[in-house]
Amino acid sequence: MEPRVYARLAGVFRNPAVRLELQQLDPTRDYQRMVQLLVGYEFPFDITRALELALFHTYASPRTSALLMRTGEFEKHGQKRYDDTSILIAWFMQYGLDTETGQRAITHMNRIHGFYQIENEDFLMVLATFVFYPINWINRYGWRKLTPNEEQAIFLFFREVGQRMHLTDIPPTLEALQAFTDAYEAEHFRYAESNRRIANATVQIVEGWVPKPLRFAVQPVFAALINDKLREAFGYQRPPGWFCAMLEGAFWLRKWPLRWITFKPYPTLVENTLFRTYRKGVPAVEELGPEKLSRKIREQSE
Repeated sequence: MEPRVYARLAGVFRNPAVRLELQQLDPTRDYQRMVQLLVGYEFPFDITRALELALFHTYASPRTSALLMRTGEFEKHGQKRYDDTSILIAWFMQYGLDTETGQRAITHMNRIHGFYQIENEDFLMVLATFVFYPINWINRYGWRKLTPNEEQAIFLFFREVGQRMHLTDIPPTLEALQAFTDAYEAEHFRYAESNRRIANATVQIVEGWVPKPLRFAVQPVFAALINDKLREAFGYQRPPGWFCAMLEGAFWLRKWPLRWITFKPYPTLVENTLFRTYRKGVPAVEELGPEKLSRKIREQSE
């Protein structure tokens, strides 16, 4: 049976039936549907912002940032790299891991990663950020907090993503995943020039989204939204207290109208989202990623 699709009430108001369905679902069985509802209806903006910061978090490891520097993708093709990653993740979050689209997205992601030598624990760290950043961001900045069942659904969803990526030693609980994250950061997070270069390249991507007079504020916003450990790893300074307070205040004010209204597409999908690299339409799954790798993948499939 096809999952139910909801519509906004009077064109702008949240449909309470979405939250009602979430409350009725069991995360151990229905985590894919719960994630679909969270990313498509309840928190599309928040989850997108959280996953952007999640990727930023991983650059604090010199091992990860050095690999990204060697590929050259972030510094040479930053917007495309960002859009391709966003689209692949959105496809399996929005449609589910068992759909044809979701399976193709996971398969293609595995093929791209297969061209690089990446340690299992580095993959696990990225996976952990994809769990904790949405949970922490929504609980701090979202128009409502997540329920324990919703947090568990996000964890179980990405645990299955890890399994389909053939990762090993995936922590079995949220608590165990947090312990792994703490240990990884203590061992690997430290300042390196590669960290700063990849972080700066990401900041430059976002600067391209805003008018020129506002671009000066992008790097301080990133610096304000991350913790001291990450700022140290990137060589960033903490912005002034007034700037951090103003940013927190803006997020706080944003919460109130979003309790009732939303202007995001309902549901938010890849098909109704604008991607700067693909203004004329999103290509097929297999066309995403570095062009030279996509070409190799096509040649291997022929």
